[in-house]
Amino acid sequence: MRKIIFITGATSGIGKASAKIFAKNNCDLIITGRRNEKLLQLADNLVNKYKVDVLPLCFDVRNKKEVKSAIASLSEKWKNIDVLLNNAGLAVGLDKIQNGKIEDWETMIDTNVKGLLYVSHEIIPLFIKNKKGHIINIGSTAAKTVYEKGNVYCASKFAVDALSKTMRIDLLEHGIKVTQISPGAAETEFSVVRFKGDKTKASNAYNGYKPLVAKDIALNVYYVTTLPPHVCINELEVTALAQANSTSFYKY
Repeated sequence: MRKIIFITGATSGIGKASAKIFAKNNCDLIITGRRNEKLLQLADNLVNKYKVDVLPLCFDVRNKKEVKSAIASLSEKWKNIDVLLNNAGLAVGLDKIQNGKIEDWETMIDTNVKGLLYVSHEIIPLFIKNKKGHIINIGSTAAKTVYEKGNVYCASKFAVDALSKTMRIDLLEHGIKVTQISPGAAETEFSVVRFKGDKTKASNAYNGYKPLVAKDIALNVYYVTTLPPHVCINELEVTALAQANSTSFYKY
């Protein structure tokens, strides 16, 4: 019986790369995101290339009614989820706290923290009922070392760090695995979103060193799901060789 993997933010970056790796390894997928056209395109590609079953669900993790409705609509087959990848997340703006825009703050908190909670809240009962499950939360090195102008983004990832650790404790009695994977700088749509569509600024953020790419993190996501049932990777912090933490880089 093939595993079922539920991935948020699957239309780009780490989510999309993870979907490809799981499909390549014969897993069925529930892929979610806000961009329905990209979601359907990815679903078609995965089905045609890897011959797995893929269910696309278009919703915004920030909208708790949409989240609840989408997950409640799952058939009995699709409720038999093995892995939840809480990947949907973003950074918006790069301002000092005194110049920050409240709408940017709300977008980050609603996506990175509340969105993760909304989705987890609906899927954890399925894990408990099925007596199995693995939650993988995508964190960040920004939850380990804060940096100038990172304020609310760092705070939101500190929250993910705390939630991951407390989920691990709360779900011990149910045998549910919880893993946090914390990437450093990775060249995805992340910086394009942070700089609000300015692709030049986004690209310049990675000048002088070789950053991670989405597949690098996706390989780690897949790896932690391949270990024996009694083994749980609680956390992985993954950076490019040229990066030690959020503020320390070696650039040529």
